[in-house]
Amino acid sequence: MIRFYGDILGARVEREVPEYGLVQLRAGTSLIDLVDVGGKIGQKGGAAPGEGGHNVDHVCFRVLPWDGEAIIAHLAAHGIAESEINSRYGAQGFGPSI
Repeated sequence: MIRFYGDILGARVEREVPEYGLVQLRAGTSLIDLVDVGGKIGQKGGAAPGEGGHNVDHVCFRVLPWDGEAIIAHLAAHGIAESEINSRYGAQGFGPSI
């Protein structure tokens, strides 16, 4: 996850708290918390998902300036080829979404 958010989305590790299994990444004005399921905090959430299970439904980031085609090309260059632009409802109302 650190490689995905860092190498692909451009976030940077801002803080690591190994004794809690916590890594915090900065993405613009937002902070992304990654919690190791085996760490002190993660164990409070129960077991990791099993085969085919998911522990995150979706994540939403507002990207400005918006260039959907450039974002899709960037994702494809990193092996994420199944991307398309749709209109979805979010915190700012309906808008483009990949």
